[in-house]
Amino acid sequence: MDVKINEKEQLFENDNLSGENKGALLPNQWGRYLTASSVTGDKVVNSSDEHLGEIKEVMLDLETGTIDYFVIEFGGFLGLGVKYFAIPLRLLKLDAPNKRFIFNQSREVLQNAPGFDMDHWPDTNLHFDDVHSYWRFI
Repeated sequence: MDVKINEKEQLFENDNLSGENKGALLPNQWGRYLTASSVTGDKVVNSSDEHLGEIKEVMLDLETGTIDYFVIEFGGFLGLGVKYFAIPLRLLKLDAPNKRFIFNQSREVLQNAPGFDMDHWPDTNLHFDDVHSYWRFI
């Protein structure tokens, strides 16, 4: 009987790690739900596989109950020259097998986009509307 319990526990643990349910219950759907902590630190690349940065934060709109944007950290070396961008969720595509997101923009577009520093987050100063309107038509 202990063997049966261990097999079930192992199956449960494998399901949790993979996000797939291989048991008798309904299978989980890949990429339907993710925790904020699971995407923090994920790489962001473009369709040419150029590294664009990594996700630093997931910003929630508490009035609507939705994700408003991801904060992507771009560039820099040892904390110098780092730039942060508010990228709307709709512009990022999950690449689950590679644990990353795809943002179909070139490095140059991102370099020229309005960003912010850690002391001036969107919606804490007047450039919030500029950040969101920049990505509205992309």
